[in-house]
Amino acid sequence: MPADDDDGRVHCRLDELLAERGMTLARLAELVGVTVVNLSVLKNDRARAIRFSTLTAICDALDCTPGDLLVVTPRSDPS
Repeated sequence: MPADDDDGRVHCRLDELLAERGMTLARLAELVGVTVVNLSVLKNDRARAIRFSTLTAICDALDCTPGDLLVVTPRSDPS
């Protein structure tokens, strides 16, 4: 089971990828087939999970890989 201190270490780069491609969140929602609200939750790092089918659809629409979209931030120093 993951440690509690690992919560929030995965960061979604959706905002950056959308800006690089000149695409709006609303347009991505249309292409992916999910609501703007659900994408907003992901974009703002509040998502607790993502379906592989949704992840794949986002990556297809943005022409990226899951590693381009999701990054793990370094652990904070406990001292």
